Amino acid sequence: MVVGLGTSGIAAARFLAARGARLILTDRRADIDRAALPAGEVRLGIEDAGWLDGVELVVTSPGVARDAILLREAVARAIPVIGEVELAARFIKAPIAAVTGTNGKSTVTVMLGEMIRAAGRGVFVGGNLGTPLTDAVGGEYDAIVAEISSFQLEWIESFRPRVGIHLNLTDDHFDRYRDLEDYGRAKARMFENQGSGDWAILNRDDPNVWKLASQVRSRVVSFGLGRNFSGDAIAPADGALEFEIGKSRGRISLKEFRLAGRHNLANAMAAAAAAIAMGAGVDAIERALASFKPLAHRIEFVREKDGITWIDDSKGTNVGAVVEALEAVDAPVILIAGGVDKGGDYAPLIEPLRRKVRRAILIGAARERMAAALGGAVDVELVSTLGEAVERAARIGRRGDTVLLSPACSSFDQFRSYAERGNVFKELVRAL
Repeated sequence: MVVGLGTSGIAAARFLAARGARLILTDRRADIDRAALPAGEVRLGIEDAGWLDGVELVVTSPGVARDAILLREAVARAIPVIGEVELAARFIKAPIAAVTGTNGKSTVTVMLGEMIRAAGRGVFVGGNLGTPLTDAVGGEYDAIVAEISSFQLEWIESFRPRVGIHLNLTDDHFDRYRDLEDYGRAKARMFENQGSGDWAILNRDDPNVWKLASQVRSRVVSFGLGRNFSGDAIAPADGALEFEIGKSRGRISLKEFRLAGRHNLANAMAAAAAAIAMGAGVDAIERALASFKPLAHRIEFVREKDGITWIDDSKGTNVGAVVEALEAVDAPVILIAGGVDKGGDYAPLIEPLRRKVRRAILIGAARERMAAALGGAVDVELVSTLGEAVERAARIGRRGDTVLLSPACSSFDQFRSYAERGNVFKELVRAL
């Protein structure tokens, strides 16, 4: 049985069908395009535990909550439950580098892939980033680089990356997890099957991540902006990164690296440390850093008009991401935020707002709660839609201002995804 027929679920279903599995395909949504599904019995709508009769394996999609009826019942019946990542990993022979964390996963995944590619090796880049990991099976790759979310890690069994990277852990997905500790446990599963021949790349500046250094069995490499460290590590030093990782030591120039913000410096360190652990040389890493461009909707420059700079950070779907975005852009800022509340605490935004933001324009379902939490720190204005927010920002903006879309919320009240939200924002801005 495949539970959940989004991108990951359909990929898993096709993978299983190609290997002779008899399929039951399920989803709570009734409007699934059946033409996109492989041959099998399709059951849509409200789940029935009886659907599990005769099922020998359940493969679940990351978007399906752990307490869903079919998953709970499968566990009660001792039917194995795995995710698409676990399924794919059982068939992949190339070494895997896996990237997790609350923020920066996609940037580091793509950056690491570029470093390995610059070293002349065939590399698959995918996972939570967009291309399902099952697509890597059977390919002629020297390495696999995969973005892995906490949702995907919930249902692993033997998944074991040669290199595991944990970037940071801040409030997010509290509509799914009880608290930060519960969320952190899911992330930490990245390392549970590693051994002494594997690598754990951990952020020494983040206490929620760094506490894992004493718990993993793999060899730890620390990265971070601070210089207080020992053991295998990478750190910034006068326009470069200095590293000592295993038997490798050296210096990576950042002369041509163009990404702004301290978070991107941390991303570069994490990717470079993983690339070294995967066997890439300094020259390849420097070439990849020199040519790397920001991913869409991640502190992405849209345009400058009448002296006002417009920035799309629609991927900033949690408070930690917004803090980093504010750090990376020039003040004074007009911040556009809001969407669907994810249950986190907005308090970490208060000090950055006081320092850099002169007006916060709040939109969507979360705007009232955000206004109550942030109103003492900054002038707050509430509107309904993104279009209204862009129009208002253009009206009150002054030469030298930065208008930043960084929502701290998911997009699902008004958009299908953060990408659609960002694209609409860019269209609105370009039409001004």
